[in-house]
Amino acid sequence: MPDGIHMEKYRPKIHFSAKDFVINDPNGLVYYDGEYHLFHQYNINEQIYWGHAVSTDLVHWKRLPNAIAPDEIGQIWSGSAVVDEENHRMAAFFTYSEHVTGRQSQGAAFSYDKGRTWEKYEKNPILTDERPDFRDPKVFRYEPEDKWVMIVSADKEMRFYDSKNLKDWNYMSSFGEGYGVQPCQFECPDMVELPVDGDINHKKWALIVNVNPGCYFGGSATQYFTGDFDGTKFICDNQPNVTKWLDWGKDHYATVCFSNTGDRVIAVPWMSNWQYCNIVPTKQFRSANALPRELSLYTQNSEVYLSAAPVAEIKALRKESKEIPTFTVANDYHINSLLADNGGAYELALDITAGGAEIMGFSLFNDKGEKVDIYFNLPEKRLVMDRTKSGIVDFGKNSVPHEIEAHDRRKTTSINYMDDFALATWAPIRKEKKYALDIFVDKCSVEIFLNGGKIAMTNLIFPSEPYNRMCFYSKGGTFNVDSFNVYRLGL
Repeated sequence: MPDGIHMEKYRPKIHFSAKDFVINDPNGLVYYDGEYHLFHQYNINEQIYWGHAVSTDLVHWKRLPNAIAPDEIGQIWSGSAVVDEENHRMAAFFTYSEHVTGRQSQGAAFSYDKGRTWEKYEKNPILTDERPDFRDPKVFRYEPEDKWVMIVSADKEMRFYDSKNLKDWNYMSSFGEGYGVQPCQFECPDMVELPVDGDINHKKWALIVNVNPGCYFGGSATQYFTGDFDGTKFICDNQPNVTKWLDWGKDHYATVCFSNTGDRVIAVPWMSNWQYCNIVPTKQFRSANALPRELSLYTQNSEVYLSAAPVAEIKALRKESKEIPTFTVANDYHINSLLADNGGAYELALDITAGGAEIMGFSLFNDKGEKVDIYFNLPEKRLVMDRTKSGIVDFGKNSVPHEIEAHDRRKTTSINYMDDFALATWAPIRKEKKYALDIFVDKCSVEIFLNGGKIAMTNLIFPSEPYNRMCFYSKGGTFNVDSFNVYRLGL
């Protein structure tokens, strides 16, 4: 593959990406013996592997040789990994896209050397189904019954199986038909138990369901359901027509969580959208992961929601800080330089008091006039990110909606829709006196976390040069920026 400055123009500085070729779904996330293992879908000239990287801190990743390769049965698609303490090994579960039959089935592999080499189970596949869409096995330990549980996505539902030995699996139940956004294909499941509002005596299960298509703004996205699990069946708290989104951007998909992390639940999304992931303006590599996020449950208006905040380890990326004095925005307020020699990776941490303003916003822009516009529309209770003028956007005109996504919802729901890339995404918010924003900008992405991750929004951008200027603006009244810190980020 070619290399050079031009080819690496949009290589992220603080996000994981493969050296070359194409990555998508994170796979087999597991913590074992001091290492976080990030496996991922890796398309090398149409041969699908599990790629592999490790980290001791969720920030610095070391790429390792590919972990699991396609074989005589089929290509190696998405799945999960666990620590099998009884047998002193790691166990991986993946989907076979079978060469001969064309069906999707589940396989297993085992590692006795911390994931460096893998032995496929001699009796693969371990699980089959008559359905054409049957994939993405997620395995977790269910301690009350001393057993393993596997969730497999099967068309528009999730199917639950259990096992005592990780090899022989028994069907238990299913969930999902008619639930959440429609139409869609359920993919990449995960399910975790978390305390509600930090109360260890009040726990709920969160079932993470990645769907494609079905995103609020078109294409792929991550929804979730909260409820109870008795070891056999998941019971949802909400009616089928209720949809809860883990992220309100357009480039957040295939979100799965690390296993074996104790009380912490840490998720990693793929940072793209199936509508246009194959036509984005990158050359040597394609796609990256979003920042790792720590998940928690909280209540709002008697409803339970899942929050996603950047893991605390991300603070280690801060290489330089710049504190900007407090100020009031009456009309507009300009910051002519965020950082000297801005390489495109930085964090903006702001505390805002609403005052009397109806619109509170700011633009991140460069000397070429390319910009991302982020603003609160308080009368409409929305937080908006508009990337219609963010840089290279025209490739979005070539985006093709999924055949079952023929409706115009993606156009009418989005703000300032021009095409399936050039648009604004938005999240519902509550009117509050104060808002805390943590915004991570990398060379090809913007990630917003509001009020500790109660709202997250992840979007790709492709500016011709980094945004290094800001303009704050207000409509209908004033607002105050009570604190504002800019951090240069780097590895």
